[in-house]
Amino acid sequence: MAGALSRFYDRFVLPRAVDFTCGRRQQLRQRQGVVPAAAGVVLEVGFGTGLNLAFYDPDRVDRLLALEPGDGMWTLARRRIAASAVPVERLAERAERMPLEARSVDCVVVTYTLCTVPDAASAIAEMRRVLRPGGRLLFCEHGAAPEERVRRWQRRLDPLWGLFSGGCHLGRPVPDLLQRGGFRVVALEARYLRGWRPASYNFRGVAEPA
Repeated sequence: MAGALSRFYDRFVLPRAVDFTCGRRQQLRQRQGVVPAAAGVVLEVGFGTGLNLAFYDPDRVDRLLALEPGDGMWTLARRRIAASAVPVERLAERAERMPLEARSVDCVVVTYTLCTVPDAASAIAEMRRVLRPGGRLLFCEHGAAPEERVRRWQRRLDPLWGLFSGGCHLGRPVPDLLQRGGFRVVALEARYLRGWRPASYNFRGVAEPA
């Protein structure tokens, strides 16, 4: 029964919770700050319910490869895909092992996804592998707070938080992870958004292959 309940939660409850939480106005503003810069062949890692589709410029994007292993997420995304002028192709595999050739995409977009990837280091290495020379990684993520007292709460709450949030980690040091994965962060804005502090420190920026 536990397994059946878990599958039901992942398929029907979690996608709607993520769509609501990640689709709030302040999160949408953060997405809008990076997504319109995507161009060429674009890989979105963690497509989710398609919240970024409204911000892609169809005159700049030739093809959008939507990496999303969750069927429940994809089901909710279909309405947005149907209304979008951007051509979308689903990749149902996980971020740690992408079904793409090396140096095959012009731009990678990752928004509020690195927190839930089980092996973030492997996923970032894959993003680096598939990105063409001169390409860009556009990112918007929550993660490790600058104050130690808040980071302590992030560490304490992480195990319980992850059970109900699709494996989300509250305190991943996103810029450091990108740098260790072979990227150079060339633009970064980091600040608290409104809300619960352990989950509201936000990183938004641009990275390039180092």
